[in-house]
Amino acid sequence: MKFDRSSGILIHPSSFPGRYGIGDLGPAAYTFLDFLNNAGCKLWQILPLGPTGYGDSPYQSFSSFAGNPYLISPEILLIDGLIHSDDLVEEMDFPQLRVDYGKIIPWKLNLLEKAYNNFNRNHPFFDGYNEFCHENEYWLLDYAHFMALKEIFGGASWTCFPESLRSRDPLSIQESRENLKNIIDRYRFYQFIFFKQWRSVKIYAEKIGIRIIGDTPLYVAHDSADVWANSELFKLEPKGEPTFVAGVPPDYFSSTGQLWGNPIYDWRKHKEEGFQWWIERIKRTLNSVDLIRLDHFRGFVKFWQIPAGNLTAQKGQWVQGPGIDFFRQLSDALGFSMNFPIIAEDLGIITNDVIELRDELGLPGMKILQFAFTDAKNLFLPHHYSQNYVVYTGSHDNDTSEGWFKSASEKEKMFAEEYMKIDGSDIAWDLIRLGWASVAGYAITPMQDILRLDSCARMNFPGRVGGNWEWRLPEDYNQDDLINKLKKINEIYGRV
Repeated sequence: MKFDRSSGILIHPSSFPGRYGIGDLGPAAYTFLDFLNNAGCKLWQILPLGPTGYGDSPYQSFSSFAGNPYLISPEILLIDGLIHSDDLVEEMDFPQLRVDYGKIIPWKLNLLEKAYNNFNRNHPFFDGYNEFCHENEYWLLDYAHFMALKEIFGGASWTCFPESLRSRDPLSIQESRENLKNIIDRYRFYQFIFFKQWRSVKIYAEKIGIRIIGDTPLYVAHDSADVWANSELFKLEPKGEPTFVAGVPPDYFSSTGQLWGNPIYDWRKHKEEGFQWWIERIKRTLNSVDLIRLDHFRGFVKFWQIPAGNLTAQKGQWVQGPGIDFFRQLSDALGFSMNFPIIAEDLGIITNDVIELRDELGLPGMKILQFAFTDAKNLFLPHHYSQNYVVYTGSHDNDTSEGWFKSASEKEKMFAEEYMKIDGSDIAWDLIRLGWASVAGYAITPMQDILRLDSCARMNFPGRVGGNWEWRLPEDYNQDDLINKLKKINEIYGRV
């Protein structure tokens, strides 16, 4: 991938400020893009945009193709004539610095249903809606049908659907589509509105020269339209439950490994169909973003397969992934000429064969500065970098840099202070400067580090159930002093 040396900020739209309980694609998104542009940053990295399911996690989505309706802007619905001003006069008791999903989800869905009920063939968007449904037929109808079924069955997993629907008997599927047409159309409408609003944000970003880095998780959620509509592409039992699940084995950070629980792909079936599902998935993602962070890249070489039902990830086995064949077919189908707009998330247990595939494809890898300060041989230290890396102070899965430094060992603290010649009193910006000064082509930091926030602003605690993905940006972040400070280091280190 060809680098134009630049910098950026990691923040998900759900974290934007605003009065409606969750960040969205309305005015706050444009204000943030202006903040980036004024500060000389040309990259905005986000988390997966899909509709969140279990644990409100963007990495446990009901579809890897669809957009999250909770991110739809009420203000823009009002401007577009889809809701009435009376719908927004109610005083909402939403917290401002965190997302209370239990409060915002029913409120937002009620508002979106009002918008759908106001939508008809006389609305200026009606032709655009029909065109959207036609262009996205590959995934949209199955997704909307899946969500309609979940709605009428009380949110139950698709493995609890009646057998004929679980196994997708053609006659039963057709009958169900006819019976649930209004609900299905409502979910298709939500997707049309989401992508209409997102496209406007994307066009504005392009106009001011900002590239958006999206996120494509390797695995998908078991309770998703992806698995329900394409069950033959996964290792499942006849009733739809996984036979094997994903995770990583025990390592330095965890004696029992990480049990993610996602179903495992049947890569032989994917290869037989020419990786068509994956090609459509990547194509759909690149319609929404400029670059993709490909999560858990090592799984394309070998992946850790755990028998379903195990309580930890300790007992599993490494299984061969699709390797170079997958990327060759992806390149041919999407016209990449083996020049992929992809960043390889190459963290964790990385073996030589993973490095060889990454380098053969010319993909940049990732460096996390919070992992760096053990000794001079640590490959996360900048003196080991080449241009073909993206350096981060931390990621959405890490603590904030302030929080990390407070809990770091004395050895790490002393090494970091000696390496950077600092006293540790401004560690977030010390790490930002270190990353920006490095030879890495891209330098990115979470917004929390720009604001020097502590552990209370952490986005995700891997392995913790509940309380994640809630952080929101304070309203008053957009200050000239902060913009000028960031712009200055962009200029000093040649990232403008």
